[in-house]
Amino acid sequence: MIFNNVLETIGNTPLIKLNKVCSELPCTVLGKVETFNPGHSIKDRMALKMVEDAEKDGRLQPGGTIIECTSGNTGMGIALAACVKGYKCIFTTTDKQSKEKADILKALGAEVIICPTDVASDDPRSYYSVAERLSKETPNSVWCNQYDNLSNREAHYLSTGPELWKQTEGKITHMIVGVGTGGTISGTGKYLKEQNPDVKIWGVDTYGSALKKYHETGEFDEKEIYPYITEGIGEDIIPANIDFDIIDHFEKVTDKDGAVMARRIAREEGLLLGYSAGSAVAGLIQMKEQLSSDDFVVVIFHDHGSRYVGKLYNDDWMKEKGFL
Repeated sequence: MIFNNVLETIGNTPLIKLNKVCSELPCTVLGKVETFNPGHSIKDRMALKMVEDAEKDGRLQPGGTIIECTSGNTGMGIALAACVKGYKCIFTTTDKQSKEKADILKALGAEVIICPTDVASDDPRSYYSVAERLSKETPNSVWCNQYDNLSNREAHYLSTGPELWKQTEGKITHMIVGVGTGGTISGTGKYLKEQNPDVKIWGVDTYGSALKKYHETGEFDEKEIYPYITEGIGEDIIPANIDFDIIDHFEKVTDKDGAVMARRIAREEGLLLGYSAGSAVAGLIQMKEQLSSDDFVVVIFHDHGSRYVGKLYNDDWMKEKGFL
């Protein structure tokens, strides 16, 4: 098959059975391996949708600039779309993200601005605030704002959900995934629950994030928020993309357990994946008492381990953090 451009290769990623790391679980566990997307992450799906929707409604004009606050993967997807469609990109990210992510964005022609992690989301130095300010200052620009832009979850409702239902022939009983912007879990979960309301949708959160408590109590507790090492999941805001009614349960996973499990998946399954994949599998194993032999579980593997070679997959870094 010949594709007209790289964007046409987004989606239709494989489901791969996990044979070793989940051997203590009674059920079938499959990974939806989103690293097969051209930008090596699930964010390619929603990045393209946000760009195309901005084109359709006139917010994005020819020769324009796309601005986004990103931990790396959404920026990668937007950068691919910008390369093909002829836009400029400016990305804001945080200083806790791996250097590899910023370097990859620059390789695709983007400008990258590094902002401090350890500031409130409404602080003028935060990567949210800097992106918003740049969008006001830059002529002919659009700020995608993946957190509150509902094109994000719509992309997963239209693509990830239908793919999972078809690939599992409707047998899926549980989906578990790390939650950041909430687009993946909300869009995919909505589609799956429309096919079968009994499908359980489990979100993985991290210590230092406000999502689990907000889901369970409706209270946004700032005492829940503190710096953490895990990349790509957890929030210090409540994104509009998260549909809490779709999510049945949030499970918190420590920085260490997520990192150690990601390394295990690489060594035991041959899948080199990102931090959130380790967290998702660790979270699933923590919930093993709730699973039975009839269950058919899908774990979403968000991104590729190449983004974390200087961190997770570096023994010195792991020892420095006390994880090895």
